Amino acid sequence: MSDLPPGARVALLVPGSPTFLDVVMALLAEGRFPIPLDPRLTTFERHRILAGLFPDLVVDDEVGLRDLHLRLLPDGGPEQRLPRARPMHVTSGTTGVPKGVDSGQLSRADAEALVAEERDLWGFRPDDVNLVLSPLYHSAPLRFAMGTRLAGGRVVVPGPFDPARVTEAIRSERPTTMFCVPAHLQRLFAHWDEVGTPDLSCFRLVAHAGAPCPEQVKRRLIEAFPPGTTWEFYGSTEGQFTACPSEEWLTRPGTVGRARPGRTLHVDPDGTIWCTVPRHARFTYYGAPEKTAAAWRETPEGPAFTVGDLGRLDADGYLYLDGRREDLIITGGVNVYPLEVEQALRTHPAVADAAVYGIPDEHWGQRVCAAVVPAPGGDLDVETLTAFAREHLAPPKRPKTWTLLSDLPRTLTGKVLRDRLPGAEPRRAD
Repeated sequence: MSDLPPGARVALLVPGSPTFLDVVMALLAEGRFPIPLDPRLTTFERHRILAGLFPDLVVDDEVGLRDLHLRLLPDGGPEQRLPRARPMHVTSGTTGVPKGVDSGQLSRADAEALVAEERDLWGFRPDDVNLVLSPLYHSAPLRFAMGTRLAGGRVVVPGPFDPARVTEAIRSERPTTMFCVPAHLQRLFAHWDEVGTPDLSCFRLVAHAGAPCPEQVKRRLIEAFPPGTTWEFYGSTEGQFTACPSEEWLTRPGTVGRARPGRTLHVDPDGTIWCTVPRHARFTYYGAPEKTAAAWRETPEGPAFTVGDLGRLDADGYLYLDGRREDLIITGGVNVYPLEVEQALRTHPAVADAAVYGIPDEHWGQRVCAAVVPAPGGDLDVETLTAFAREHLAPPKRPKTWTLLSDLPRTLTGKVLRDRLPGAEPRRAD
């Protein structure tokens, strides 16, 4: 494809499907960078994200995806060639400013090491059938799907998550692997309580991440699936830190495991977690050298990165998380960055100020809430705010609870005291 040279960036705003996976893998095999994005993004969000990434092509409908598939794979066959890059997933981090996580083009040796690391950890093999529960524009489900396909296995994409649909796929497709978030497990278990648990003996690997897993859900997961099949891992859009078989978790409840092979964990006195990674796992933030520099530092073991999460290591090297990024909301396994939502809300002419925060929710882990200060003389109500959020924010980011306040509680230096907002839990004293 002479019109898309190596290094080109291709934004994909289409639902996940086998064709989507073919296109991503074909682009990576040529050293091009797919930018997988939520197709539900509003025009406002799409422009904001892509403004700094300068994509060479934007695909935002099924016709465009099929056309690109034909150009990349004219014979329609599956794509299993070695990926010479990693997808450029986008993260907003604590700044609220979207950043593309850029691996750069990988040498053949680094590309082979990247594939081997995932294969050796998760055991991908030709007879695997990977069941996709999460949207493929997220990094974890896409990584598991690609690992399966690169090993010669099959990927099943039943569509938007629905417990009944997933249960039927388990019965008919007999998957061997599955990545999920705790909210998926909660909904599946509730459904199985009504209709009965399907035969799960086909599974050899069930991995979960994305949000803290309630202990009762974790224990039921271990009981429901075959022994030795369930894992938890801790990572981010930028990179992976740990992996933990549930049998190890049982002896150390609450841990997210030890460093993955080839990596080393460090924790600063303030709790900030750093991870050294092999060369093939390094990254920059595209077009943001100052943010890249802040994320990396040199250690005796090599370059280490942080995403600002906090935790502690025990004497055996097991990591326990004390908190995610300071104000990060994790709802249904999706990261929602309050500043990004606040910035969108503040563009409404009747909004003087806004603070976004999460409160516990038994189904989704956390619920997105917003406290809004109306502008003087502004005509503002919950219905107006809800309609505005629907136009400017994707569904996971839209506040589910609104509160109108005359002012926001702040420190003397102007920092919003989120733990004093309506419904928020008090923060642990330092």
